[in-house]
Amino acid sequence: MIHRRHLLASAASLAALPLTARAQGQPPRILVGFPAGGSVDTTARRLAEFCRGKLADAVIVEQKVGAGGRIAISALKDAAPDGQTLLVSPSSMFTIYPHAYRKLAYNPATDAIPVAPLALSTCGFGVGPMVPASVKTLAQFADWVKANPDKGAYASPAAGAMPHFLGNQFERAAGLKLTHAAYRGAAPGMQDLMGGQIASGCFSIGDFLPHLPTGRVRLLGVTDKARSRFAPDTPTFEEQGFKGIVGVESYGLFVPPKTPQATVDKLAELARSAVREPSVVEALAKLGFEPLTLPPAEYARRLASERDYWGPVVKASGFSSDD
Repeated sequence: MIHRRHLLASAASLAALPLTARAQGQPPRILVGFPAGGSVDTTARRLAEFCRGKLADAVIVEQKVGAGGRIAISALKDAAPDGQTLLVSPSSMFTIYPHAYRKLAYNPATDAIPVAPLALSTCGFGVGPMVPASVKTLAQFADWVKANPDKGAYASPAAGAMPHFLGNQFERAAGLKLTHAAYRGAAPGMQDLMGGQIASGCFSIGDFLPHLPTGRVRLLGVTDKARSRFAPDTPTFEEQGFKGIVGVESYGLFVPPKTPQATVDKLAELARSAVREPSVVEALAKLGFEPLTLPPAEYARRLASERDYWGPVVKASGFSSDD
């Protein structure tokens, strides 16, 4: 249900947006580079629902799945800069991928304009039933792996994603040898973790939350600088003595290059309103996401800073891909 106050507050924004769906006959679209039902898709659909009646009569979410989100960014790059094609994406595609993939089909600094962040998501490192219940901390897990080196493996949602490199940082900091198992998304990785097919996994904290009450998976550490309100009893990596292992993913809104600044600013205003809407905040919380608002220029600077940070981390991991 769209609240009347939001309709009134957005009237001025509508007047300033160029070539809306009403003029062109087609609804604006939000591109998503990941499968339906996942956290990126869910975030995009909540934004689309909020935008209906504000940006246009209808706003659609269009999947461009493949290559770890890169196909959607390529589609955005080639879209008209008229405010009708948007993208919701994790920040890794713009901050980590440039260091991990040698043949990136887009320039992360110029081929997508950052409009606004929508949410932040910390990552978590957890274990499943393969690991004894007596293992309750990261240090205890490290000791268990050293005693059981043939079982030392961790799952992540994709090669080159933030959880991949956070797991690698832990491996090196703890002096372990962990085999990385890259899955096609968090869901199959979490299934194998809970089923005892793999010892541990690094995923977005929201991927763990529905399963923690079952006891089939145990969260040992989170990768923010402070504990997550979604798992307040789980200490951070740094609290447990693993300094510098910090990774927080932003999920943001982007538009094609050459989009007029006036359009960027109006869309940023709409995004800020969306993540302050209680129903959207509640939906994000179910994903383990914290709402975040920043002006476009500040968000661009944040992404640039993160891109600089992840370069040495990726290099130290030894990972690179031509894929």
